[in-house]
Amino acid sequence: MACIVCAATIFGFAAGAQAQAGFPNRPVRMVNPYTPGGSVDLVGRALAAGLSDIWGHQVIVDNRPGAGTLIGTEIVVRAEPDGYTMLCTSTAIAILSSMYKSMRFDPARDLSAVALVAVSPFMLVVNAGLPAKSVQELIALAKAQPGQIAAASSGVGTTNHLTLEMFKSMTRIDLLHVPYKGGAPAIADLIGGQTKVHFNTPGTLLPHVKAGRLRALAMTSAQRAGFAPELPTVAESGVPGFEATVWYGIYGPRALPARLVQRWSDAINRYTQTPQAQAHYRRTNMIGAGGTSAYFTDFHRRETERWRAAVKAARIEPQ
Repeated sequence: MACIVCAATIFGFAAGAQAQAGFPNRPVRMVNPYTPGGSVDLVGRALAAGLSDIWGHQVIVDNRPGAGTLIGTEIVVRAEPDGYTMLCTSTAIAILSSMYKSMRFDPARDLSAVALVAVSPFMLVVNAGLPAKSVQELIALAKAQPGQIAAASSGVGTTNHLTLEMFKSMTRIDLLHVPYKGGAPAIADLIGGQTKVHFNTPGTLLPHVKAGRLRALAMTSAQRAGFAPELPTVAESGVPGFEATVWYGIYGPRALPARLVQRWSDAINRYTQTPQAQAHYRRTNMIGAGGTSAYFTDFHRRETERWRAAVKAARIEPQ
């Protein structure tokens, strides 16, 4: 009996190692904690197609929105750490711990940061009728009219809201925050003149800027963006140290074996160098990322600290 148990145990370990070595050998599930059609969906579906080609097995995007991304994220937290259920999410994952008093999981503790996939700066725009043609002119106008210039966001605690609050804090100006239920209504009222200032992704705003409906003042990245080199950064426009980006990455369950973390990381890095990935980044005005799991883990930590400071500056009470 002991020999049988021993043999079964050895066989179990061998089978597990073989499954990892041959990963993947069946379809893979990539959970997106947002509704279909958003920026995470754009990144996730392009990545899923690329990984399907690389691995020869289908990678399926499973949209599980709700509760501020908590529902979809927890699915991956509770999943088997076999590499077949992974999370594709955004900057929001680094904000969760600052927005909620209690959660059933801790993103830093209960998820494995696998790889950064893409990064996008925000663009600072104003209504075309606002007499501000630079960041410094906007700051001067806001100081002359404290609390009177309305600034739209996609909702309380969203990345563009917190970027706005970071901007207000670092420039010591008072803009009237007007939260909307999503980016589309926020931009509609911005164009209509009900609000005057907004931060959002270039892919969302550039068509309106090119049509003259909005005026772009700056980018929130550390360096100028290659797709809009004429636009200065907020930092070089007189707000040194200002930087805010929306980013997209892949996470797995906490106990995901190092071999599978590496397998995913290697495939993502390979994908980001493909012509199809490069074309996707150009089309969506994003910057391809990649890198190691160690880098992404440290990046997640630094971003969590950055956004915690923004939540504090916004005086948002955790729910």
